[in-house]
Amino acid sequence: QVQLVESGGGLVQSGGSLRLSCAASGTIVGIHTMGWFRQAPDQERELVARFSSDGSSEYADSVKGRFAISRDYAGTTLWLQMHSLQPADTAVYYCHMYSWYRAMEYWGKGTLVTVSS
Repeated sequence: QVQLVESGGGLVQSGGSLRLSCAASGTIVGIHTMGWFRQAPDQERELVARFSSDGSSEYADSVKGRFAISRDYAGTTLWLQMHSLQPADTAVYYCHMYSWYRAMEYWGKGTLVTVSS
């Protein structure tokens, strides 16, 4: 019912910048939150940044001061601006939505970010 499509991943050198985008489509009803997760090979998927329903945001300690999350007023587009990228940031980045109304979560297919030393 809800589709999330990420874009903007790629290869960048250490210290570089990238901006990821997530476009949401389908039927979105009720209170929901959106954010970004990432997963490196053989690692657990971890939270990078997300918005709550009241507009507040939270970040993983490892990206504070380097990444910034933003969204449009309709709540159908989500961005992640990444600066000072490091090899440790290399991962597949996933857009995520949780619907409090439906008690369901949705994931995009992911976009790969590779940071070379």
